[in-house]
Amino acid sequence: MAARSEAGRLARGARLSVGAAALLVVAVLALVAHTSNGAPARAQAHGGIGPEGVPMPAAPALAPAASPAPGQTIAGVSCGPVEQVAFHIHAHLTLFVNGQARAVPLGVGIAPPLQLQATPAGAYAAGGSCFSFLHTHAADGIIHVESPAARTYTLGDFFDVWKQPLGRDRVGPAAGPVAAFLNGRRYTRDPRTIPLHAHAQIQLDVGRPLVAPRSIAFPASL
Repeated sequence: MAARSEAGRLARGARLSVGAAALLVVAVLALVAHTSNGAPARAQAHGGIGPEGVPMPAAPALAPAASPAPGQTIAGVSCGPVEQVAFHIHAHLTLFVNGQARAVPLGVGIAPPLQLQATPAGAYAAGGSCFSFLHTHAADGIIHVESPAARTYTLGDFFDVWKQPLGRDRVGPAAGPVAAFLNGRRYTRDPRTIPLHAHAQIQLDVGRPLVAPRSIAFPASL
């Protein structure tokens, strides 16, 4: 009886080991995605949920924040003393350079001196000397579109406000072939033309490997 009992325990242990190994394989496969050309995506850590209720990339900024000066207009986007609320929507931008995440900094489109709020979830740019119609409050990729009238702004408009180049072979200071995704699908036109629609999920990959398109859940506040 003792021998049979010990054999039973060993058999159960073997089954558990096999099951654990299978789970480990599934977990590893879940962390590896593939784009349409077969390039593997890399699992990316994030820095927790930010002050706007969406994940913050645990990554350096692609480039420093910049903004038009008070009263200045860039690409038809003005920078005025207060935020406009007649037309108010949000889009999200995710950036990768050679498979590594990059962040969109807070304060794009908000002219200094910035009024920063320290929140438990991270820094938040609450104000500045002017607000552009396109701006960022946190380093979470959320682009605020706040305009006195309804209009379809583009990602090129946002990069112009940011004072960074954008094209098929460059995203800010990062040079290389650019793969653009809109709402999970490959966008084959010039990335400058990507529309900033409400809850648009935009991703730009510079270089290789490509990273499978990411998305966020927009909170009710956005």
